[in-house]
Amino acid sequence: LNIPISKDEFTKKIIETCRRNKMVDGYIRVVVSRGVGDLGLDPHKCKKPTIVIIAKSIKLYSNDNGIRLITTSVRRNPPQCLSPNIKSLNYLNNILGRIEANQRNADEALFLDIDGYVSEATADNVFYVKEGVIITPPTLTNLKGITRATVLEIAKKLRHDINVTNFILSDIHNADEIFLTGTAAEVEPVIEIDSRKIGDGKPGKITMQIKEEYKKLVNSTGAPIYE
Repeated sequence: LNIPISKDEFTKKIIETCRRNKMVDGYIRVVVSRGVGDLGLDPHKCKKPTIVIIAKSIKLYSNDNGIRLITTSVRRNPPQCLSPNIKSLNYLNNILGRIEANQRNADEALFLDIDGYVSEATADNVFYVKEGVIITPPTLTNLKGITRATVLEIAKKLRHDINVTNFILSDIHNADEIFLTGTAAEVEPVIEIDSRKIGDGKPGKITMQIKEEYKKLVNSTGAPIYE
């Protein structure tokens, strides 16, 4: 799938969309499809890609003091079938996990991969803190999130120890802190997982430090919408 416009043109169109919608603080989603075609599955029949830019206010979670997770019985798509690295609108796997979270009165669901390791949440990457070390899984079975990468850079600048490694559910059950990262969520503290309280049941110190630094970064960098 070839992107039909340049990066600079994309930036201009995103800024224009934000201005027309009078956006100051919001969420931007860019969608590129293969375009108009017939009812078949052959992408060669779609001659021209379609671009959609959405700029809208969004609040992903209703709890400002940390969210509650459950571990869903749905496993994350294995990369041999459909790589979770692909950022697409094929969200069925994610939606099934989120439905289970809704049924169990949780804010979000955590996926395990096909081998039983922790993968990611339905819409966010996952981190936990244990004895001062920030731990997150490698991205073979989860999205290579831009926010995830930014948070890792922030953690390095703050001189926190980081360990990118596979881990199992009991590891995160015994975490001192847990937080999620994503474009809409930014840095979201977790206070409970599978009915287990995390730490003292409040957002952790390292989590809030990273959240604050992330806020500073997004408020001071990027292309200005209004000049």
